[in-house]
Amino acid sequence: MGFIFFRVSSALSIQPTQSSPLGPALLCLGLALLLLPAAGCRHGTPRQDAVATEAALTAVPEADPKAIEAHARYMAGVIHDLNREEDEAIKEFSQAAAAQPADNALVLEVSERLLASRKVEEALQVLSLAAGQPGVSGDVLARLSSVQAGLGRTNDAVATARRALTSTPGSPEATRTLFLLLLREKRLDDARGVVDHAFAQTDLPPEFLVGLSELYVALGQAQPAQRDASRTNALAALTRALATQPADPDLRNKLADGFFLLGEPDKAAKIYLDLLKQYPDNEVVRTSVRAKLIETYLRGKDRSQAAEQLEQVLRDNPGNAQAYFVLGGIFFEQREWAKAADRYGKAVLFNPELEPAYYDLALAQMNSDDPTAALRTLAKARGKFGDTFSCEFITGLAEASRTNYATAIKHLTAAEVIASATDKQRLSEGLYFQLGAAHERLGNFEQSAQYFEKALAAAPEFAEAMNYLGYMWAERGENLERSRKLLQKAVELQPKNPAYLDSLAWVLFKLGKPAEALPHMEQSIALTEKPDPTLYDHLGDIQAALGQTAQARAAWQRALELDPTNEKIRSKLDGRKSD
Repeated sequence: MGFIFFRVSSALSIQPTQSSPLGPALLCLGLALLLLPAAGCRHGTPRQDAVATEAALTAVPEADPKAIEAHARYMAGVIHDLNREEDEAIKEFSQAAAAQPADNALVLEVSERLLASRKVEEALQVLSLAAGQPGVSGDVLARLSSVQAGLGRTNDAVATARRALTSTPGSPEATRTLFLLLLREKRLDDARGVVDHAFAQTDLPPEFLVGLSELYVALGQAQPAQRDASRTNALAALTRALATQPADPDLRNKLADGFFLLGEPDKAAKIYLDLLKQYPDNEVVRTSVRAKLIETYLRGKDRSQAAEQLEQVLRDNPGNAQAYFVLGGIFFEQREWAKAADRYGKAVLFNPELEPAYYDLALAQMNSDDPTAALRTLAKARGKFGDTFSCEFITGLAEASRTNYATAIKHLTAAEVIASATDKQRLSEGLYFQLGAAHERLGNFEQSAQYFEKALAAAPEFAEAMNYLGYMWAERGENLERSRKLLQKAVELQPKNPAYLDSLAWVLFKLGKPAEALPHMEQSIALTEKPDPTLYDHLGDIQAALGQTAQARAAWQRALELDPTNEKIRSKLDGRKSD
């Protein structure tokens, strides 16, 4: 912001500005002062102009002496400023404003210079003097209110800001200052009244509307009960600003940010896309806006659009490891394991220090039925980052998938020890479940049950743990009543899960209640997409217990067709006692 008393045309003719009350004589004097030699000026020596100098010598004598003094001191301050003589410049600027306190433009310019130089008390004096003048502008009062607030003079600041808003109802600075003061004082209803009053004004510039949106957001955070209403108003302010079709790219970027933060990713994405189309060759815009656009699509769960933008990023920068990493995550969510593994692999290639990429790559490789490749990836991670929780945990999963349960338990236990020592939040139901399953596979039933109980303590509605533990006990004929309760709860949580229905039917059968077991068993088979020999074997046992011999034999026959090598089922059909 510059305090300009004149402008020079291409022919160096002098024209009064609309903001200057000083008249042509002082304009000539101002030009003459600017033409004084200023050796060492950082902007170079001002050019000489004989016509202007002569005009200055013949200035109108009837001009206001105070105005002449104000102008002369201001120009002297400019010269001191150009010569890097800060103290002298500040002194001259202050005296200029003191000489002409009714000149709002001069006061604003001088106060801004004083505040930039951390001369807050001097700025306060200049603004206070101006505030006592007739016709003081709302901008000057708003500036004074801000300074008073910064100095802790809250009551004065509130009164001055209210006066500013009376003078200029749509003053952005006064609105913001008064709002923040009232917010700080917990006068939330008054603060809402300030922003509502400002929002009710017509023809507000888009910059101010964006600012009002931010104030509504702050109000919503301070008043949780009014959060929805504040969000509605914040969106309305942004919508009004957008309707003005602002050309400034920075403002449009802020608009998009606002819509994004308020949960309107589609509106945000449209603005971001328009910016990309408007500035396709601007690398800064491409980088920053595209990053926000990707985040917007991810927040809106539009994975395909996010992937498209990430591919654009990689076309611009093929070595962008972070882009490969995020793209890998998108493919992982979509269960496209090969593509996920490829992108994670490139993330590791271009940034070998990106530790999470190793672990996600290993998981993608495991889901691609390649645990051996996963173990190679994890070995590289261990070599770079040591024995971390993630490395040990995923190694345990990989070894379990290769049926190396003893080795799996070794690594899963190591993960448990690391979590106990470094981050107890990692002692999760997932870790305990995997340990329980691995111990069960090795026949360590007591230890298995202990880990499943830990999993359920960590997550009381962990249906999969309920099913695993309940079925293990049912198979062994142990803790049948507790098993039944667990399995009934699992079915309540997932009533159409065929595995849980089978487990519930089986524990009811073991409890000697085949009639109760039968409908659950039949429902399990009906819901199973791929026929399972175990389910038909269980069905046959239940039907046999009910005296439905023909139906039981048909069920066992179907189980044997699905598993021809199962001697236990064959023995039932042959009437032999199975082991």
